[in-house]
Amino acid sequence: MKTYLAIDFGGGSGRVIAGTISDGMVELEEIHRFTNRQIKAGKHVYWDFLSLFEEMKTGLRIAAQKGYDVNGIGIDTWGVDYGLIDKAGNLIGNPVCYRDSRTDGMPEDVFRLIDKSEHYSETGIQVMSINTLFQLYSQVKASDPQIQIADKLLFMPDLFSYYLTGVANNEYCIASTSELLNARKKTWATDLIDKLGLPQQLFGDIIQPGTIRGKLKKEISAETGLAEVDVIAVGSHDTASAIIAIPTLEKDSAFLSSGTWSLLGAEVDEPILTKEAEKNGFTNEGGVGEKVRFLQNITGLWILQRLMNEWSAKGESVNYDQIIEEAKQVKPQTIIFVDDSCFQNPDNMEKAIQDYCERNNKKKPITRGEVVRCVLESLAYRYKQGIDCLNQCLEQPVKQLNIIGGGCRNKLLNQLTANYLGIPVYAGPVEATAMGNILVQAWAKKEIASLDELKEIVIKSVQPQVYYPELNK
Repeated sequence: MKTYLAIDFGGGSGRVIAGTISDGMVELEEIHRFTNRQIKAGKHVYWDFLSLFEEMKTGLRIAAQKGYDVNGIGIDTWGVDYGLIDKAGNLIGNPVCYRDSRTDGMPEDVFRLIDKSEHYSETGIQVMSINTLFQLYSQVKASDPQIQIADKLLFMPDLFSYYLTGVANNEYCIASTSELLNARKKTWATDLIDKLGLPQQLFGDIIQPGTIRGKLKKEISAETGLAEVDVIAVGSHDTASAIIAIPTLEKDSAFLSSGTWSLLGAEVDEPILTKEAEKNGFTNEGGVGEKVRFLQNITGLWILQRLMNEWSAKGESVNYDQIIEEAKQVKPQTIIFVDDSCFQNPDNMEKAIQDYCERNNKKKPITRGEVVRCVLESLAYRYKQGIDCLNQCLEQPVKQLNIIGGGCRNKLLNQLTANYLGIPVYAGPVEATAMGNILVQAWAKKEIASLDELKEIVIKSVQPQVYYPELNK
């Protein structure tokens, strides 16, 4: 049976997942999982690209050893980060993590050079200091030698694909996260790039999901034991892959890709570049089939992940079931603004929450259950604010929310979200990203005839759990 390998890199871990399609359904098997670390060295926080590349090859070896008939490989990652390669094809240093401090103050510097509203009307991207635009501008401003010798900019999935195939290009969905793309034309915003003094040669050909990037290089093939199979551009921003795997045909629905980040929005045919969209912080990112993901980037389970790591480091027994149960026993007391910059990367997340409450005259959560309940209530309330803003921009109000990704397993958060929104919440699939990745590969290889057929496979393969509002809770 033909098998497709989805290589899914998240902010904390990566997986290699094998997928097959049989009887109109997709089946997934995780064959390799590994850690993705952020490493502080000198002045910067880096991703360990070389280690991740080796882990990816380990997953390919396991697939070969298991005897899979691999028909394609697709890679998706988080957004905005990139690697630079020189004219000889060499990587110029490990990619810097978006949580690095080098972009502090960069948006203010950039908007002294360009008009902020005109910029939004062209790129349609929510201004966040982590975005590629500000990362690159920080390098230009610092006269970074790396930017001076670089020949190509490759976003993380492009970079992994390049070292598998030797072909350098930029996939549309991931490129759209950069804040350097013309949202309507789906091409590089060359005038903007010039105004910021960014080298034009860095920005390569833009390809759409479903494009075959190239074949596995002979040396990679020999090293892993796989044939020289096709490496395929999927919705290579992980959310783009996840959204294609939402099991609904409901037009008036919204999505929430729930993980380290919460991406809340709706899929639309054309970018929404209105003043209302700009004011409410919406971003227009690329989707599969040239769709647009109209969404807000919201701090997601990052806060809870950091809390769990801190409690674990102190020797406390910590697991999700345990802390969610503790939170259930606590009455809601405090709402924090989860997108506040103080929660981006504090030295101590629990203290950051308590200090925020003290500054804003809110009751401080003290026990573990109180802290977790505070975070979950605050996330659910933030989702309500997001849906309210979304309804102001769409022609029809949202009638249901589809939660996908790892966060959809958080039953308490799902129920709180339904309660705050007052509409049904459909949770699942957990592995939406891998599923979407694999199905787009199958579409590229003509095993799936159309995106309509792809959606039918998703609906047949997934049975989401439904949460209805409990209005008295």
